[in-house]
Amino acid sequence: MTTQLIEAKKGTITPIMEQVAKDERVPATRIRDEIARGFAVLPANPAHPMARPAIAGRAFRTKVNANLGRSTERSADGEELQKLAVALKAGADFVMDLSVGNDLGTIRAGMLKASPVPLGTVPLYEAVSRLSGKAMDLTPELLLQVIEDQAKQGVDFMTLHAGLLQRYVPLAMKRKLGIVSRGGSLMAEWMSVHKRENPLFTHWNDVLEICRKYDVTVSLGDGLRPGCLADASDEAQFAELDTLGELVHWCRREGVQVMVEGPGHVPFDQIQANMEREHKLCDGAPFYVLGPVVTDIAPGYDHITSCIGATAAAFHGAALLCYVTPAEHLGLPTEDEVHQGVIAYRIAAHAADVARGLPGARDADDAMAEARGRFDWKKQFEIALDGDRARARYEQTHACDGTEDDHCSMCGRDFCAIRTSKRIHDAQTH
Repeated sequence: MTTQLIEAKKGTITPIMEQVAKDERVPATRIRDEIARGFAVLPANPAHPMARPAIAGRAFRTKVNANLGRSTERSADGEELQKLAVALKAGADFVMDLSVGNDLGTIRAGMLKASPVPLGTVPLYEAVSRLSGKAMDLTPELLLQVIEDQAKQGVDFMTLHAGLLQRYVPLAMKRKLGIVSRGGSLMAEWMSVHKRENPLFTHWNDVLEICRKYDVTVSLGDGLRPGCLADASDEAQFAELDTLGELVHWCRREGVQVMVEGPGHVPFDQIQANMEREHKLCDGAPFYVLGPVVTDIAPGYDHITSCIGATAAAFHGAALLCYVTPAEHLGLPTEDEVHQGVIAYRIAAHAADVARGLPGARDADDAMAEARGRFDWKKQFEIALDGDRARARYEQTHACDGTEDDHCSMCGRDFCAIRTSKRIHDAQTH
């Protein structure tokens, strides 16, 4: 039984560390050292061979996760595989299968086979699904069985809401929106009904034994993340975060890789403090954030409202961004909305990496500037994060008005600023 963390602490550079080092364009020793310190995670269950493994940590490029999965009311298995293909083509670094309902093992097997990137789950969803939705019938034994079944199947990382303790539930009930995390609300209700502590917390050693056996990375779920601006940075959120910090050290002692999930809905001016607090309490463990969403009044545009927060979060400390789609708060996303969500979050991640001054982060931007100066449209489309969309939009105008290739229709040929700038340059150099 070994993990990437155990190997890194021994000073070993594993083959998968070497592979991601090439992708990150850093020495493999850097990958090993960040994992050994617990500042980065490399989810890599040996049962899930991956063509595109990814590392999440502040020393490296900010990564993007796409949530997928059917609900009990919408989406067929094949649709989620199509959405997976869309997310991967758009550039998702991680994916999560959040499916609920029947025959989840078959669905997950298909997604694992089709996913060349790390795949995560929330085991609690399957445990409750096996009980036909009767969450109050959950037992610690069933939950542990599901965790092991998923680990054996090849799941690379798991969201586990182990930090939501019984005494924190009354704090959350003071909020405007209470508990908005699906897993968090199920666990809170179970504790309230049974008057017992969170079974994940009480059986944490058993959980870590499974995770160590299969090298599953723990993603500590934020079951008390705020679901509106009014609930952000409150006592309930930070009480859970304190416990997550304790669990980080617990995971590391047992040789299990661990990252920490974060909010949620947070006013823009509170994002930096949230990132810094997690960094301190969780001793630099990678922070995996949802958004944050910076305003509550833009349903249909929450891929935008959350990207504003995601850029700030990545600049101030987040290592992995969980996308939000235009369907957030409204329904299950379509394939096009999955595409929009991934692209929006790649923009946010890249903007933060440029601002952080990561080596090579601005190379593509500089190349784009040069291509624009040459009116090299083909090169611009090659460099663009969503080249297909850029090309289609350009051709739409070009076909309508016959625009020539040495300017665009925004200013037109006679008023083109770049053409004017070239004339000035030529006049001054001759």
